[in-house]
Amino acid sequence: MQNWKKLSPKEIKKRVFKALGENVDYYDQNILGVPASHLDSKVFYQDAPFLKDAPFISTMVHNPNHIGCHTLGESEHFFKGTQDIEREVIGICAVDILNGKPGEQDGYVASGGTEANMQAIWIYRNYFIEKYSADISEICILCSADAHYSMPKAANVFNVEYKSIPVNETTRQADKEILVAIIDELKKAGKKYFIVVVNMMTTMFGSVDDVDGCTHILDEMDCIYKLHVDGAYGGFFYPFSENNNRLDFSNPKVTSITLDAHKMAQAPYGTGIFLIRKNYLQYANTKEASYVEGEDTTLIGSRSGANAVAIWMILSSYGPYGWKEKIFILLKRTDWLCEQLKKENIGFYRHPKSNIVTIKSKYVSSEIANEFGLVPDNHHRPKWYKIVVMEHVHIENLIPLIEKLKTF
Repeated sequence: MQNWKKLSPKEIKKRVFKALGENVDYYDQNILGVPASHLDSKVFYQDAPFLKDAPFISTMVHNPNHIGCHTLGESEHFFKGTQDIEREVIGICAVDILNGKPGEQDGYVASGGTEANMQAIWIYRNYFIEKYSADISEICILCSADAHYSMPKAANVFNVEYKSIPVNETTRQADKEILVAIIDELKKAGKKYFIVVVNMMTTMFGSVDDVDGCTHILDEMDCIYKLHVDGAYGGFFYPFSENNNRLDFSNPKVTSITLDAHKMAQAPYGTGIFLIRKNYLQYANTKEASYVEGEDTTLIGSRSGANAVAIWMILSSYGPYGWKEKIFILLKRTDWLCEQLKKENIGFYRHPKSNIVTIKSKYVSSEIANEFGLVPDNHHRPKWYKIVVMEHVHIENLIPLIEKLKTF
């Protein structure tokens, strides 16, 4: 492991408070030009004794602004200490989890997977326009029907066309023949440049796209494309459950990846992660942000440094082997659930390396779905209900559900 180490609570606390000490202190320093301060002391008591043992909450009180991207060079020097922690987070995710080479990826802690996916599409739209003199009408987002709703949202915001590929109901894989036909149809309609999004565990099914099958077709059809991996759900799970992960930076076809720490990593909401190979972020640079040191290449702009600290603390508490053990346990619980469903002949979909189990709606009453908080694929006409085996979901939580499903 290049960057990822397991640390003791004492070491974690020492590292975070050292970082805060390297950031600006609005009370001890005469800082007049920054439109910010610590959290309002009239509302948030800053001298509470427990804060000396609470590095994350202390970071929130200090309120560092991580505007910009800190893997590019210059950043706002007022928050240097916690920016260093964010750079460590990006290194852990890009290199140790997603098999990138050290120093060959940029990235930042985004507000979530939706923003990170939109960041990728924004960059590639601008890339095609600047590098190929593409017209917006010639650019198209291409993804499977199971892709996250942030894809059509991004298409709307960035004014590019969006096309989804139907998937097989049993395998949840995009139909290759239909993919060929759709690409052919799009080319005839004047599309020349494709922003291709593949899934590292979809939100509803936990399914994983066949990236090699997809890129083989794109290459055979002489498509000009850039490939983004949406690992917002699976980014902190699939690399630990699958030894042969083709959806990471070891695959030269992959240019960018989204992760969400506020899902499987159980970080506070607002902790998505965007990662991309070097020499692409400049296509999203806003030069008009000239008052920002280092300018701004992110969609969100100002963002809380506390979120980066939260991710770092979580990953450092587990270490790589502790994290792998966590995922192993969740897989075994999911295996147990699937065995029970098979015994009762209840129809479901589950990718073998996933902790999401999606049951066909004909086996689930609305009362059962409500009682156990099962999430439908569509709240108006559900075809599926999903179970996500998170850390709080133990076998003793699953047994009552199985008993109810037996009687339906």
